[in-house]
Amino acid sequence: MTERTPLDMSPQDPDWWRQAVIYQVYPRSYADADGDGIGDLPGLTRRLDHLAALGVDAVWLSPFYPSELKDGGYDVADFRDVDPRLGTLDDFDAMVAEAHGLGIKVIVDIVPNHSSDQHVWFQEALKSPPGSAARDRYVFRDGRGEHGELPPTDWEANFGGNAWRRVPDGQWYLHLFTPEQPDFNWDNEEVRADFRTTLRFWSDRGVDGFRVDVAHGLAKDLAEPLRDLGPAQYRGLHDDLPDGTHPFYDRDAVHEIFRDWRTVLDAYDPPRIAVAEAWVKNSRRVLYAKPDELGQAFNFEYLETGWSAPRLREVIGASLETARAAGASATWVLSNHDVVRHTSRLALPEGADLQAWLLSDGTEPAVDAALGLRRARAATLLMLALPGSSYLYQGEELGLPEVADLARADLQDPVWEQTGHGRKGRDGCRVPLPWTSDAAGSYGFGPGGSWLPQPPVFAELSVEAQDGVAGSTLELYREALKLRRKVQGDESLTWFSSPDDVLHFGRSSGWQCVTNLSSAPVPLPEGELLLSSGESPADGELPPDATVWLRAPGV
Repeated sequence: MTERTPLDMSPQDPDWWRQAVIYQVYPRSYADADGDGIGDLPGLTRRLDHLAALGVDAVWLSPFYPSELKDGGYDVADFRDVDPRLGTLDDFDAMVAEAHGLGIKVIVDIVPNHSSDQHVWFQEALKSPPGSAARDRYVFRDGRGEHGELPPTDWEANFGGNAWRRVPDGQWYLHLFTPEQPDFNWDNEEVRADFRTTLRFWSDRGVDGFRVDVAHGLAKDLAEPLRDLGPAQYRGLHDDLPDGTHPFYDRDAVHEIFRDWRTVLDAYDPPRIAVAEAWVKNSRRVLYAKPDELGQAFNFEYLETGWSAPRLREVIGASLETARAAGASATWVLSNHDVVRHTSRLALPEGADLQAWLLSDGTEPAVDAALGLRRARAATLLMLALPGSSYLYQGEELGLPEVADLARADLQDPVWEQTGHGRKGRDGCRVPLPWTSDAAGSYGFGPGGSWLPQPPVFAELSVEAQDGVAGSTLELYREALKLRRKVQGDESLTWFSSPDDVLHFGRSSGWQCVTNLSSAPVPLPEGELLLSSGESPADGELPPDATVWLRAPGV
């Protein structure tokens, strides 16, 4: 693999990320330049003008590395190359140069918990004997039972089934996700050194930061005997075990790894940023976001909070306090490549089972699409008004819904098979974007079709259909991001007295945000109207499921 000369980048504000708007691109679904039905880096480069017009500060790319696509690209076969279906390293360099020319930073996914089973290291491990140096890079163990026929532990994989797979010589290897994603052994210094090399490789190519996949999963308790977890398997935010003692998630030892990474990231000018995908309790997330570690962590409690003013007020307050304690800024996100799009989530009754809804092809319960879009627009303005970084997911600026009625034969997410068809998976939020209203041309995604079928509603939701149309969701996002740059102020927030179902807060610049989450109009506070998520309020009242931005009187 050829090393490249670092791109020439002038010094920039090292704190640019603290209140940035970052746009997530799922490369295979963004834009296809070569007509093979899969989005690619040249397609992204050609469509960067869309992000510039939108007004984002940075683009975050989900994995674009060589992959067998057993988990949507998160099964990485080579951490320092580009999947040939998506382009080349030269294409990557051209994309970075174009993004920087447009004033857009570039963040890339890094996947340190596991590799693809096609990675050269794992292929070497399969050919090597038990106890070899090659196997020590991963987690291989003998099985239990008289002949080693039982898995080493009862640990479950995130996508369903046991987390161990047996190899022909009788040993088992750990995979916390699909069997095609063997977990690395982070006690192995060779693994640690290789990821330091990977961080430098992409930083030298001009990358501004990293989103760290499964950041809480790297350190594992591999002391013998390995511990069973019993019937109550840990799934995310609700761990009953004492902090830092789970056998493979959120262990205290993970923070030494990230302190080591910070020395690598800080060697650049400006320092490269990092944000943790860490499904941990609020009190633990502060550790990942400390300045001497990754510096920022995703806030999943906010994403999981429903359309409730009291709950949102509580989560916002706790999130801001956690960020302050870490010396970081807060993060906010409503949709991403792993969850049902918020335009659809907010259209469903409170407490609806999203997996059951997906299995019904989006028919039970029935979706109130108009309500969902109205609430999604209001939720977006609320999120963008908060101090901290806002992460947008591609297509939300178009108001795209979840494509819940994908045929079973079209599903590609491993969740579908690994759960025995008990969960439909995440394909519905990964359907390729509509750029034009022409269905014959995959709605402008590319000339050769799209790897997941696009629904007819994409015609009216396309970029072409909304561009320049007053009141469209696309124009709302553009105006909000433009205005946000002018009025955001510092990272403080002040709550104002309001009814229980209303959120009303202000920022130091005199900018105020009011969201009505009730079912009836409420009086609108005094102030100059800057932006509304729906039609302009009339008769001094804010309608239900709406957000406005105001400038305080006298400011």
